[in-house]
Amino acid sequence: MLVEMKDICKDYPQGKETVRILKNINLQVEEGDYLAIMGPSGSGKTTLMNLIGCLDVPTSGEYLLTGENVTKANENQLAEIRNRLLGFVFQSFYLLPKLSAVDNVALPLLYAGVNKKERRERAIEALQMMGLGQRLNFRPNQLSGGQCQRVAIARAIVGRPKLLLADEPTGALDSAAGNQIMDIFDALNDAGSTIIMITHEQEIAERAKRINYIRDGILSDGRRDGESLA
Repeated sequence: MLVEMKDICKDYPQGKETVRILKNINLQVEEGDYLAIMGPSGSGKTTLMNLIGCLDVPTSGEYLLTGENVTKANENQLAEIRNRLLGFVFQSFYLLPKLSAVDNVALPLLYAGVNKKERRERAIEALQMMGLGQRLNFRPNQLSGGQCQRVAIARAIVGRPKLLLADEPTGALDSAAGNQIMDIFDALNDAGSTIIMITHEQEIAERAKRINYIRDGILSDGRRDGESLA
C-alpha cells in the first residue's frame, strides 16, 4: 500500500474556538492507482491534499506513506520525504520566470544533490516526454498556459516520485489545453505512475480510475471505473 490514512483528523484554531476541518479520514491508495478527489469549496479537499503531500501534519490519526509513519515527522523530515517520494502539480504553475524551461525542470534535482550533467539530461528527457523538446530554452513568459503546465508536470516527474499529486491541474486552462494535460496524466498512469488529483470538474474526475467525494470534512469510500453513482 502506497498511501494509508487511518482516522485522520485536522483541527485549526478559529478565534477562541477550534474547528475540525477533516473528520476521521480513512484512505488507501495502491501503487499504480489513479484517484480523483472532488468536493465543493470549503469541503476540506485542499487540507487533505496538504496532508497527503506532507505539507502539513494531522492533529490525530495515522498516515503511512510507503509504509513509513509520517504523522509525527518534523519540518526537515517532511521536506526530505517530499523531495524523495512526491511530485506536485498545482493550478498555478509556480515556474521561476527568469529560468528557462529546462532549468525550471532541473531545479528539484539540484536540491536532491544530482550532478549538473545528469540534471540537464533528465530535465531534457522529461520535457521531451511532454512534447516540449523544441522549447527547452524558452522562459515561462514565452510559453502558453498549457505549455507552462506541461513544464510543471515535467518538473514534478523528473525526480521519479512514488506519488504524483495534482491540485486542480486544469483549473487555469481552457478546455483544449486541459484535455491535453489529462491525456498526459492518463499516459503517466498507464506507464505506472500513481496519481492523486483534486478537481471540481466532474468531466476531469471521470478520467481517473476512481473518484472519492469529500464534503464537510468527511471522505466517501468512492467508486471505481464503471460503477454507478447510485
